[in-house]
Amino acid sequence: MDGISRMHAAMSSVQPSGDDHVDFARLMLSHHQGAVEMAKAELLHGRDVRLRRLAQEIITDQESEIQLMRLWLDKDEGREGERTPR
Repeated sequence: MDGISRMHAAMSSVQPSGDDHVDFARLMLSHHQGAVEMAKAELLHGRDVRLRRLAQEIITDQESEIQLMRLWLDKDEGREGERTPR
């Protein structure tokens, strides 16, 4: 439950930028990090083989997506030319 609380607090602390793409990436970073924390707790405490395998897949997938979003925010934040309009 601590991971969920931290995730919600992190998502609530994101200030709207006025850019839907930036806001999406920032919110999803917090969401994905929360998923990684919960999956790590499952690996530490879980006993079900299938759920532990799923937790490992979640960690791998979400960490990869976190990297992609951070790269996008670092390199592309503010670049309007390549974005699809709303």
